[in-house]
Amino acid sequence: LLPVEKGDKVLDICAAPGGKSTELGAKLQGEGILVSNDISNSRAKALLKNIELLGISNALVLSEAPNKLADVFPEYFDKILVDAPCSGEGMFRKSPSIMKNWEQYGVEYYNKLQKEIITFAARMLKPGGMMVYSTCTFSPEEDEGTISYLLEQFPEFHVVNAIPGNAMQQKLGLSYEGFAFGKPEWADGKDELKNCIRLWPHKLNGEGHFIALLRKDGDPYRENPSDTIPGRSAVGKDISGKSAMFKNATGKNTMSRNAAAGKKTLLSEEACSFIKKLDPNRISKGEIVVREPYVYLVPKGLPNLHGLRILRQGLLIGEMKKLRFEPSQALASAMNGKEYGKIISLKRDDPNVIRYLKCESVEFEEQYEDGWYLICVEGYPLGWGKITKNQFKNKYLPGWRWV
Repeated sequence: LLPVEKGDKVLDICAAPGGKSTELGAKLQGEGILVSNDISNSRAKALLKNIELLGISNALVLSEAPNKLADVFPEYFDKILVDAPCSGEGMFRKSPSIMKNWEQYGVEYYNKLQKEIITFAARMLKPGGMMVYSTCTFSPEEDEGTISYLLEQFPEFHVVNAIPGNAMQQKLGLSYEGFAFGKPEWADGKDELKNCIRLWPHKLNGEGHFIALLRKDGDPYRENPSDTIPGRSAVGKDISGKSAMFKNATGKNTMSRNAAAGKKTLLSEEACSFIKKLDPNRISKGEIVVREPYVYLVPKGLPNLHGLRILRQGLLIGEMKKLRFEPSQALASAMNGKEYGKIISLKRDDPNVIRYLKCESVEFEEQYEDGWYLICVEGYPLGWGKITKNQFKNKYLPGWRWV
């Protein structure tokens, strides 16, 4: 329901394990910024893997509390998704073990969390922006009650009717059978709570859910506070400019910003040589940042992220090692078969495909010159391989290998 458009700045504030974030990233089509956050560090690591596995290149993956995010991103996002932690009543049929959490914590515990999260999320949404709040519970306190609380605290917010009329449903070829309107009488009676959506498991194939699509009043084009806070500047800004990065083929004059310390950092000759082989259109979408020994392509337009727990800042291009540069698995997943000059393309029924995915040795009849190669199956990238003196070294990420 969240109408994400190419180029938007989007926040998924309770993102793990990543199914929602990867869909949001797909809608962005590599443009704009996706901030995927989960306060649990262990869950955020699973989130990171899924972001990289699906090739989302313009994502910032964080593990941070909502209040800290709100300090860094005031009125920054065009769209926000709050899939809030809840008592899980709508999932009892599917996962009876969830009832133990309900018995242990109760509705009140989760309702307090939800109010805190949605309050900070509201502060991060741009005027004119849109936000989805969702749960998988039936509890009125956690559903209409939380939305009523938001409307009281932030009168500039309104609930949007997200269910098209029957005529429009037919025109769009969509069916909302089983979707029901919200229950104002279960909260404070505000009429616009009817625009919330309830999904009842006895009326559709699925579990119980609650959804509210909200819009914030105001002009989306006014000056962004994130860009005007004194002392804030874009993290990872390439102080030498893109042209300087490619000015010297040896890399001697190539400088980038160290995102962690703000220091000038020299990109290695090997890193420069590799980056020059990448599609310039991809490089132009971000800024090269070095956090030694790693090199990133960071989305443009980020505020200063100092103090946040960052798992991944943009796309990891690769790692600088002694006398060599190794491109990352994340970069391979984000590319297509036309973005890199050296490709080994395999047919889907080639036995080498399975061998490669199992990190086994692979042999090719064709002779290749030395260098890094993007291994593809009919144009779809799998990972990297390196050929030295006609010997192929499998560089598929061991943690992803088939077993």
